[in-house]
This record gives sequence, C-alpha cells and structure tokens, in this order.
Amino acid sequence: MTLTVKEAILQRRSIKKFNGQSVEKEAVVEILDDAKWAPNHGNRQPWRVVVGAGETLPKVHELLRDLAIPKWQELSEEVLATQMQKYTLAGAYAFVLVKEDMRQKERLEDYAATSCYLQNVQLLAWDKGIGTCWKTPGFLDHPKFREALNASANERVMSMLQFGHFDEAPKAKERKEVSGFITEFTS
Repeated sequence: MTLTVKEAILQRRSIKKFNGQSVEKEAVVEILDDAKWAPNHGNRQPWRVVVGAGETLPKVHELLRDLAIPKWQELSEEVLATQMQKYTLAGAYAFVLVKEDMRQKERLEDYAATSCYLQNVQLLAWDKGIGTCWKTPGFLDHPKFREALNASANERVMSMLQFGHFDEAPKAKERKEVSGFITEFTS
C-alpha cells in the first residue's frame, strides 16, 4: 500500500491490540532508516534506537516482564501470560533515546526533532500495513532498563515503540475543530 502523506496522517491509528504475527527486523530497520529525514535543527539527528525483533524479542519480553510486572513470580502461568499479552503480541520493539543537551534551547529542539522522527516512523510503518503504539511507561527510567539499552548518562529513553500486525484498526477518536486551537495574531 502506498498512501499519500495526507492519507497516512489521517488514517494512522495507535494500535494497542496486535495479533501476534511477527514483524521482520529488516522491515523495522528500513522504516527507522527512512524516518531519519525528520526535520531537526542543525542536522544533529539526536536520536538513537535500540531494536528488539526476531531472535532478541524473547529478551525484550523478559526485561518487560521483570520491570512492568514486578511480582510476576507470584502469579500463575495463566495470569502472567494474560498480563504479558500487551507486550508479547507486538511483533517488534524500538526503544528511542534522545541526547539531553545541557543547553535548554538545543534540548528542546532535540526533543522536538526526536518527536518528528517518531511520527515519521509511525507513518512509514502504517504505510506498510504495520501498526505502532508509542508508549512511555514509568520503567523507561529504571536503572535496569537503562542498563539493558546501554543508555549513557546524557541520554533519555523517550519512547517504547511497539510494532505489530493487527486484525482491526480502532475508530478515529474525535479531534478538536481547527477553530478550537488557533487564534489570529493581533499585535
């Protein structure tokens, strides 16, 4: 499928119910590579991405289990499997990190650029029929998680992006009318 930019923007949905079908690592890497054309000040390209797909996916699941479900060992296998579905049904992961510049202006620019990069990733994935969900769970800052991603002291884990195939896209949620968020310049 090849969508126009407008179609991709208007049709893309955050997918929270994946069907468990695997997502090829090569497809994810191609999406991540194409997304690098996001606007960014000074062409700093401040993002770094850690991919979990294919043979590394079980290690990602183990880490997510340990951090997202801290008392997992006390659960029955059935209950644990049910709770883990929100992680195990995704076919791949991309953990997006951003450099934290000490200069406030550059830090804001880098966060904005990385957000643009993430949006590009989501639109490109959607164009390939792959759903995504941008998540920011609290454990992204956990020392064990940062260590697993080899995050340096000057990097912030900005996103846990899930990739996966899905059977049905959710309906679009209501958005504000343009008149609800613009005003005219008056000075």
